Amino acid sequence: MKKSFFIGFFALLILASCNKDEKVLNSLNEYNTAMETKGYHFGDKIDFPKDVTENAESISISFGDKETSDLVIDPKFFTLGDNAVTINITRDGKILSQDATINVFAKNPEKNLTYEIVAEYPHNTSNFTEGFYLEGNTVYESVGLEKQSKLLKYTLGSADNSKEVKQADDIFSEGISSVGNKIFQLTYKNRKIFVYDKNSLELLTEYPMPNQMVEGWGMTTDGKNLIASDGTKNIFFLNSSDPSKISKYISVAGNKEVYDQINELEYHNGFIYSNVWQKPIILKIDPKTGEVLGKFDFSEIVKKHITNEDDVLNGIAFKGENMLITGKNWDKIYEVKIK
Repeated sequence: MKKSFFIGFFALLILASCNKDEKVLNSLNEYNTAMETKGYHFGDKIDFPKDVTENAESISISFGDKETSDLVIDPKFFTLGDNAVTINITRDGKILSQDATINVFAKNPEKNLTYEIVAEYPHNTSNFTEGFYLEGNTVYESVGLEKQSKLLKYTLGSADNSKEVKQADDIFSEGISSVGNKIFQLTYKNRKIFVYDKNSLELLTEYPMPNQMVEGWGMTTDGKNLIASDGTKNIFFLNSSDPSKISKYISVAGNKEVYDQINELEYHNGFIYSNVWQKPIILKIDPKTGEVLGKFDFSEIVKKHITNEDDVLNGIAFKGENMLITGKNWDKIYEVKIK
């Protein structure tokens, strides 16, 4: 009889312990869901609910191969935007683990930046624009889509190409930029980076795309590094001598929003400018942190050119201190003065 009593009592203890563990994990999950919207800022302390911390011998956060027990949002471990982590709670010698997403936002609200149109130039409506930049008065443009991809060179204001290089039918071309006398061109899913002579547009070589990048989207340069996007929240800094290698990356977020699908890029006066795919906005980004400092709303221009879902804003360049913008299959390039 005593034996049965102790077995039953032991079973109740196990059941009570399991229920407590389940309650802790449920509470942690509810807390995480709430914080995905609210988010944190660098320097904030992660303040877990009492029923999570109560009787916890230790709490740690792991990021793949990294782990910290310091529950402060530290840029050594966290990036701006969404961070996939595992929260580990040790109770009664047992570790409870819960996968979670911790969003980190910029401390300062992004400014609304304004502009005025000062000039318009023709743009070929057959150009499915993926990459776009200006040197002097010469436009370099990368046109996408399979069987239609090409690299163009023409004078701003002219409808005629001075040079044109077509890609193989299976290539979908994306962002472009130049360092020295070379032009670099990303591809969408082919995982290749082409390198051309800037003057002749002769193909010189190609590199594999870095493994860390999901796809090839936008590209620019700060004069030293190539800077590329892959359709996520991330922007990558590539070695211009060997663009298959990444030197660092940043993640893009504003004060209340993680900006995903970062696309066409342009670097100007120490800042990165980027459009967000399928949105009529261009972001001004701090290249050191990924913080969105300002935002242009080009809705009034974009709505003049939308005939289908693909005719989106997708070209950024600078002409002096003025910005040039265009889009996929648009008939115009706009020069805008930033107010």
